[in-house]
Amino acid sequence: MMRRRTFLKHALLAGAWYGAVGRSFAQASSPEVLGQGDFKYRVVPGWGVLDEKTPVNDCHGLARTADGQIVLLTNHVANNVIFYDDAGKLAHKWTGPKFPGAHGLSLAPYRNKAALFVTDLNLHTVTRFALSGEQLGEWRLPANTSKYAKESDYRPSWTLHRADGEFYVLDGYGKDYILHYAADGSFKRLLGGPEGGIVHWGPHGGMIDTDPRPEADSAETMLIAMSDQQYLLRLDLDGKKLAQTDLPGGNPRQIRRFGQHYVVAHLADNWPKDRNSRGFLSILDANLRVVSNIAGSAPVYDAAGKLLPMKHTADVFLHPHDVLANPDGSLIVAQFASGKTYPLKLERI
Repeated sequence: MMRRRTFLKHALLAGAWYGAVGRSFAQASSPEVLGQGDFKYRVVPGWGVLDEKTPVNDCHGLARTADGQIVLLTNHVANNVIFYDDAGKLAHKWTGPKFPGAHGLSLAPYRNKAALFVTDLNLHTVTRFALSGEQLGEWRLPANTSKYAKESDYRPSWTLHRADGEFYVLDGYGKDYILHYAADGSFKRLLGGPEGGIVHWGPHGGMIDTDPRPEADSAETMLIAMSDQQYLLRLDLDGKKLAQTDLPGGNPRQIRRFGQHYVVAHLADNWPKDRNSRGFLSILDANLRVVSNIAGSAPVYDAAGKLLPMKHTADVFLHPHDVLANPDGSLIVAQFASGKTYPLKLERI
């Protein structure tokens, strides 16, 4: 995140009442029912709260391993990567790699095993690791592009992965390009950017997606959470715009598949104008229509099919930054600038 210390100060002011409980802020919140329709949730108190030996600052990224462990990326350099068991207890953690600007976390196949990709805004890097913490590769700004005057202009926010090993890097805090890499890690091309119709303060998180609608073809696309622009952007793998889904009142930082649905983490309902505003989650159907807002207002569409502005309604979250859908329907939420809060778990009811 940009100007993290300033953002954290505002977030702490917004949540001053929880100063006495600090890191356990939302984990101990009321067991009220959140959401609408078929997607209603309740916070699981205490899930994920660890002791002072395993601190966090901002909780940025989440992933789930094949054996069910939840992986958390935080920008606390004492333990940037933390592994939880399903009960929210510490399984293990990495204490070696140091990522002061840790931001995006993706799990992807690599040589028939799982690997973690970490983006760092401060180091201007994308790094691939084995689950053990062994470094398997690192990518900096490619030398053979004329779009960047200096390496510090490149601030990668997240990576998107195809099953064949190819991947895309969103330069969401730099110049808004999408960097395409071959399966062997070699740089292929630049997509997006201003000339490709990508607006600044836009491409934050996303995924490689296949449209789940029966009438849609099976072609892979990029589905990108466009943060401050308040919409989702679907591109083909050559960077051509296919569709835009407006999410007024939201601020989508990441989107994940959830069976035939999607779940979106909104940083706040009036960000960046009001950095004390709070966020919520949205559940979207296969047509990318919002069907439930968790800790947010019920979605309303007008006669023309336009979504009316959404807003947060329950003080459960401060600033959701990533969300992970578990096989049992529960959700894990990582938050930015939220008083060093550990991840939240919401059970589906």
